[in-house]
Amino acid sequence: MKALLLEAPLNFKTIDIAEPAAPGPGEAVVRVHRVGICGTDLSGYLGKMPFFSYPRIPGHELGVEVLAVGEGVTNVKPGDRCAVEPYINCQKCFSCTRGHTNCCEHHQTLGVHCDGGLRPQFTVPARKLHISTKLEYEQLALVETLAIGCHAVNRCNPKPGEWVLIIGAGPIGLSALEFVKLTGANIIVMDLSEQRLDFVRTSMGVTNTIQVKGDGSELTQLTELTEGKLAQVVIDATGNNRSMSGALQYVGFAGRLVFVGITTQEISFVHPLMHRREMTLLASRNALSADFSRIVSLIENGQIDTNPWITHRPAFADVAGIFPSLTKPETGCIKAIVDVGE
Repeated sequence: MKALLLEAPLNFKTIDIAEPAAPGPGEAVVRVHRVGICGTDLSGYLGKMPFFSYPRIPGHELGVEVLAVGEGVTNVKPGDRCAVEPYINCQKCFSCTRGHTNCCEHHQTLGVHCDGGLRPQFTVPARKLHISTKLEYEQLALVETLAIGCHAVNRCNPKPGEWVLIIGAGPIGLSALEFVKLTGANIIVMDLSEQRLDFVRTSMGVTNTIQVKGDGSELTQLTELTEGKLAQVVIDATGNNRSMSGALQYVGFAGRLVFVGITTQEISFVHPLMHRREMTLLASRNALSADFSRIVSLIENGQIDTNPWITHRPAFADVAGIFPSLTKPETGCIKAIVDVGE
């Protein structure tokens, strides 16, 4: 089988790998049909993702078909179409035993810490498969992206009528937007790119947007939109340390700030601002199994429309060649879904 290996930053190589062995107890062999490309993959390609290790077969946003199952597997069977929960947890550490499987102390994400889905077949714990009888493979490949936003919104728990500011209109910010919509909160989206903000207005139905110009006008616009309250919830999905450091200024009194993106650089802020407003600062990492099941149901019943999301559909053979362009905002890519083939 052919697989795509990221040997080192900026260096893809097509390699030959063996077909997976028969699945062991609790395992399933899956055929990969679609793979989503996300910010983690792009950061890994650029060498900016702190958890990424090399050489690595990327790919953790997956729409797959079950080919075979091992002893004791009852949740899936051959022929099932599934989304993959790519967070492999040990089930034994303190975090796992408390239900925090998203931040297992021995956590391994497919395509980041261990090999992922840019290959035709591989073996995965069957408990990480989430079935749908209705969704297409490319929709199933979107579930993991949406799960990141779902978990972040669960962390900050917006209430109906609250103002929620989402900083960053890339895929993670947009995934958070989908779940803030379901809460009945008021949404404002902030980004550097007017192209992305236009997508938010025309395709995602959010009219309140703020373009970052770096001149202080962002805070003025937010103050005007919220009638002086600022945001009760701020979700920073940029992964940019400057944005994350500055995000506190947008949080209103007794508000919550969630960092979804990851940076390798320091985040700094003046503490009296946080203390005076009694802010709550939260991190959001990965997602939980229940998030995946919920998202499959939401897409199936039409509460989440996946049609605006997929802007690029490259073939497996073209992935290495298009990666440099996907790192550029002007490409206009919201989500690229790779067709791995039959």
